[in-house]
Amino acid sequence: MTRKRKKTTHWRKQQSADPYFQQAKAAGYRARSAYKLIQIQQKFHVLARGQSILDLGAAPGSWSQVAVKTARRVVAVDLQAIEPIPGVTTIEGDMTTAEIQGQMLEAAGGPVDVVLSDAAPNTTGIRLRDHAFSVALVHAALDIARRALKPGGHLVAKVFEGEDLPQLIRDLRQSFATVKPFYPEATRREGYEVFVVCKGFKGEQPGRG
Repeated sequence: MTRKRKKTTHWRKQQSADPYFQQAKAAGYRARSAYKLIQIQQKFHVLARGQSILDLGAAPGSWSQVAVKTARRVVAVDLQAIEPIPGVTTIEGDMTTAEIQGQMLEAAGGPVDVVLSDAAPNTTGIRLRDHAFSVALVHAALDIARRALKPGGHLVAKVFEGEDLPQLIRDLRQSFATVKPFYPEATRREGYEVFVVCKGFKGEQPGRG
């Protein structure tokens, strides 16, 4: 058996033994990551009935599946195509570009209540570099949130742990009343991701476009 085949077989065994993978499959969620958002919601209550939500880095769509259960409108964006989800508007493209940002804001139909970002970089295996790339993605989500969020709105974003995390939290606190790092139980043991939960958007401030 080749090394690649052994690795694939090992991954499949891990998946079959993963309770969140099995729960997601039984519940009809596209990925186990749905339970990360569910656990964030259980602790922080960022989702509420009738909201308008932007879901960044949304593929394959499990966070949108959770959000659309209560939201009035969900706009999901990813570099990859997202299979249709009832009640969700999907956009394929780079969320950091002005063109795609314009499309998502138009699709949202006005300011939104929540910005979600489960976006992650293509990992290199070099932990420090992957951390830096993930921090850049959170800053991109923050820029979108500053443009799109209603005052009092929320941002939830994934980042990889590393030396720039404390500064990132300080940056986020300039725009939000509270910022808390959170480690959902559904996060894989071998992973090093953390979610920053930002509540109470202060509104666009002078000098911030």
